Amino acid sequence: MVTNAIGKRGSNVSPFVVDFEEMVQSDDFLGCLQCGLCGGSCPLGYAMEFTPRKVILHSRAGRTARVLSNASVWMCVSCYTCSTRCPKGIEIAHSLWPALRDKALQDGFQPPAELHKALQNIYTYGNSLGESPKKRLGWAKALDRPLLDLSKTPRPVDVLWIVECYPSYYPRNQIVARLFAKILNLLGIDWGVLGTRERCLGDCTQLCGEEGLFEMLVEDNTMLLKSYEFQTLLVIDPHALLALRQFYPVYGTSFQAQHYTTYLADRLELLKPMLINKLDAKVTYHDNCCAGRVCKCFEPPRKLLQAIPGIEFVEMDRNRETALCCGGGGGGMWLDSYITEHGGHRLSDERIREAAATGANILTVSCPYELSRFEDSIKTTGLETQIKVRDILELLAESMAINERGQ
Repeated sequence: MVTNAIGKRGSNVSPFVVDFEEMVQSDDFLGCLQCGLCGGSCPLGYAMEFTPRKVILHSRAGRTARVLSNASVWMCVSCYTCSTRCPKGIEIAHSLWPALRDKALQDGFQPPAELHKALQNIYTYGNSLGESPKKRLGWAKALDRPLLDLSKTPRPVDVLWIVECYPSYYPRNQIVARLFAKILNLLGIDWGVLGTRERCLGDCTQLCGEEGLFEMLVEDNTMLLKSYEFQTLLVIDPHALLALRQFYPVYGTSFQAQHYTTYLADRLELLKPMLINKLDAKVTYHDNCCAGRVCKCFEPPRKLLQAIPGIEFVEMDRNRETALCCGGGGGGMWLDSYITEHGGHRLSDERIREAAATGANILTVSCPYELSRFEDSIKTTGLETQIKVRDILELLAESMAINERGQ
């Protein structure tokens, strides 16, 4: 278990560490109506023996042990649908599931192997992919101009961009990272990155109940960020946005973090004259759970897409607050096989079918996880000839005549 690898926590206990059995007996959770809306809303509720309602009910009755040994503990993908729809406003996604998983870990129940490996990689290497921190800037080697590495040349900047793990290391996402760097340069933004000092912000560690690891990441990242001067903290990963907006403030750490869609939409008048190429495409957009359902970032991505000449934009039936989760949150990136094995299915497969049903030939996303998840689902569902997946940044770059070899 990763917590054992970290060792005993210090005297300052994490504010997220809450005894699970005390939690379900608290006033908030005693207010549960047992209406079942949480399980009925959950996209994987049909495959769970213990939906949130049943978790609370059995734990109140002193039957927590039965819950902990069940596969349901690791089937939540933190889509936040249960939290947003709970009539009593119980914080299920951010509180119940992490506390339940923390209890499972403390009682010796190991997480699924692939998830365990990802958590161990974050502890050992500072990223879920198990790559060397020295390779953090490998994605930037193909840029036509050097970027500002603040770990080597510290100075005040307008924008500090936290690149995060997948854009730093995963080849498909590295392309998007380079295009974003070029867009920032064309916009004349004064920006920099943390280079080899950057580490995972750790939203999945908190949601997976790995409180010791999450506390360590918060402490390290807070000290690091406070050592630099910047106006805006910018991310292209919605999971990083979630961590900075929802989790880090619990520790008294507050940064003005923005997702790239909001940042660019606020500069649309500057961006529009640069959108010179007309794209002949019918496009739909997937609202990711972190930036969308949690942080309410619904309009900025649509404004960016509709500003691109030639694009016909169409909505999926489930969009904005009701959008179907891709299945990658809360550790879900490393739980696909486990969830499928225990009676579920890949939500990304279901979502790609919904996208294809609109008649769109491009599904656009604004999350690094979704590029790989949906591109894999296109293959498994046999939709290769009907639809492709692109990050919004890729379409913006194409319209701006930016490519991997160009500006």
